Amino acid sequence: MTTRHFIVATAGHVDHGKSALVKALTGTDPDRLPEEKKRQITIDLGFAALNATAPNGDRIHAGIVDVPGHEDFVRNMIAGVGSIDLALFVIAADDGWMPQSEEHLQILNYLGVQRAVIALTKSDLGRIGVVTNQIREQLTGTPFADSPIVPTSVRTGTGIEKLVNTLASQLARTEPQRDIRKPRLFIDRVFTLRGIGTVVTGTLTGGSLRRGQQIILYPNNLETRIRSIQSHGHELEVAQPGMRTAINLPDLRVDQIKRGDVVTLPDHGTPSSTLIVLVEKPSRLNGDKTVAHPLKNGSSIYVHHGASRVAARIRFRENGSLEAGKEKIAHLKLASPIFAFIGDRFVVRDCSERHTIAGGIVLDPDGDKESLAASVALDSVDSLVRATLARQGYARRESLLSKSRFSADEISEALMRLEESGAIVACQQIAADREFWRKLRAQAIGLIDAAHKESPERAGIDLGELRSALRVQDAEVLESLVADLCEGYFVRKGSVIARTSHRPTLSVHVQQVEKRIREALTGTPFDPPSRKAIESDLQGRQVVRFLIENGDVTELALDVVLLRESFERMKSQVAEFISKNGPSSVSQLRQALGSSRRVMVPLLERLDRDGVTRRAGDKRMLCRIRNL
Repeated sequence: MTTRHFIVATAGHVDHGKSALVKALTGTDPDRLPEEKKRQITIDLGFAALNATAPNGDRIHAGIVDVPGHEDFVRNMIAGVGSIDLALFVIAADDGWMPQSEEHLQILNYLGVQRAVIALTKSDLGRIGVVTNQIREQLTGTPFADSPIVPTSVRTGTGIEKLVNTLASQLARTEPQRDIRKPRLFIDRVFTLRGIGTVVTGTLTGGSLRRGQQIILYPNNLETRIRSIQSHGHELEVAQPGMRTAINLPDLRVDQIKRGDVVTLPDHGTPSSTLIVLVEKPSRLNGDKTVAHPLKNGSSIYVHHGASRVAARIRFRENGSLEAGKEKIAHLKLASPIFAFIGDRFVVRDCSERHTIAGGIVLDPDGDKESLAASVALDSVDSLVRATLARQGYARRESLLSKSRFSADEISEALMRLEESGAIVACQQIAADREFWRKLRAQAIGLIDAAHKESPERAGIDLGELRSALRVQDAEVLESLVADLCEGYFVRKGSVIARTSHRPTLSVHVQQVEKRIREALTGTPFDPPSRKAIESDLQGRQVVRFLIENGDVTELALDVVLLRESFERMKSQVAEFISKNGPSSVSQLRQALGSSRRVMVPLLERLDRDGVTRRAGDKRMLCRIRNL
C-alpha cells in the first residue's frame, strides 16, 4: 500500500469554524497559543495531520495548516498557504461569503493553488441551498468553480466523514510534489526544546532532507547539520516533498533564525534582493474599491513569498500604473534578499498591510534592471532554457537554471534536445544562444585573421589578447570558444591560436634585420651579445620574437638567447664534459665551452629543468636518463 504525502491549508473568513473543523477531522486542536484560547480566534498558524484512505486504496497523509481568518492576521495566513496542494475553503452557512472569503480566494489564486474542497460549516443552522448557490456564483471563473461543496456541522457531526472521503478523493487525483533534488523548507516556526535545542518547522518542497545532512539557511548563509527530523511527531530518516517537517538544528540559536528563512542545500544559487516579475491585478478586484486602485509605478509594497514578508519597491518596465484586469513585467527591489526560484508565486500587499492588492510570478530570481526578462512558458524546460540563453547569451551548464523548478537531469536533457535541433550551441561546459555564439565566433575569427595580416611573423594571436578584445570575462567561455574553433580550421599552440594554414613569415622590409641578428648570434655562438643589444629597435624585437616562436632561437633568460643549433651543441658538450670529468662547476664548464657566466648559469638551469643535468651543491652531474 502506497502512502502519498500532501499539504492542505484552510482558508476563509474569521469565525467560520476553520479550527473547529480541523479538530473534528483530525482530533487535534490547531489553536496552540494561550491568546488564541482566550480570544477564541486563530492568530497564528496551527498544524494537524489527517490520515485517510483513497478510493484506489492508497493511504493519504495530509499535513493540515490551519490559518487565521481575521483581517489583522492575513500576513500569517499567507505564510501558511505558500506551498500547498489543496485548499480546504471554509464558509459558514449563517454568514455566507464574507470579505476575508474574497481576500483568501484572491491569495489562493495568486499562489497558483488549483484544487479546493469547500466545507459549508454550521449547516445545522440551515440556509444550505442559498449559500451553496452564493458560493457557486462567487467561484465562477476561478480554478475552484467546480470544486465539491460538502455541508458539515461540527456540533452534530454531520458531513465530517463525507468531508474526509472527499478530501482523500481529491488528493488521490493530485500529483504529489516533485522531487527535483532542490529542497527548500520555508520556515514558519522557530522554537527551542529543553535538551534538544533549536527546532524549525515548515513545509518541505522540491526535494528531500536527510538526517545528518549538511544544509544552509538563507538569507543569513548559516551552514549547519541536521541532527534529527520529525513529521507530526514521528521520527524520520528522510523527509520527502509534501511533508510538514520539523528539523533539529542544535548548532544554531533561536535568535539567529526567523519565520521566512529557508533551509536548503548549497550549490543551488544564493538569495537575491532584485527580482524580475510578472505582476497581475485581476479584473475581479473592480468590485472592491479599496483594492481596485491602480498600483502606481515606484510604489512601496510588501512582498509575501514562501513564509517570508519583505518590504519592496516596484518599478514597471513600461511607464504607468497597473490597472485591475492587467498584468505587467516589473522590477522588484527588496529590502532584504529572498531565495526565490523561477516560477515561484508571491502575493503583494500595500504598504499599510491592510489590503491584498496584487499577485505575481518570478521570471528572473537574480534580475537586473538593465535586462528585464520576457514572459515565457515557465512550465516548459525547453522554452525556459532558450529564453534564459537568449537573454544572457550563455551560461555554464552546471549553473543554468539552478534556481528553477526543474531538476539537473531535466535541464541536461533539454540542452541535448535543443543542441540537436540547432536552437543552441553546447561546447564543453558552456551552453550558448545560437546567435550569440555565431557573433562571438565571427568576431574571434576576424581578430585572428587581422593578427595574421598585421603581424605575419607571429604564430597567431595570444589568447589573452583575444579574450581582452572579445571582452569575455569568463575564462571557460574562451576555452569553449577556442575548442569550438579548433574543431575546424584553427589550431592552438600553447597560449596562441591561429589558422591551420598560417605559416609565420617575416615581411621583406625586416629580412635584413633577421640577417643581422643571425650573424650576431653566430659570431660567438656560445657567448652571443645580450638580447637587449640585438633588439636595438622595434623591428629587432619583432624579429627575435618571430625566431623564438618559430623555434629557430632558444630563450634561456630574459636577456639571453641562443640559436637553436648553438643550444644543442652546448648541451651535447656539457654532457660530454661531465661524462668524462665527473661533476663539474659552472666555472669549469664555462671555461671548457668558451662561454661566460651570464650564459652558462641560465643554460645549466635549463638543462636541469629538461632532466639532462641536476645540481649537487655547486656542481652539476648527469641525470641517469638523459635526453640529448
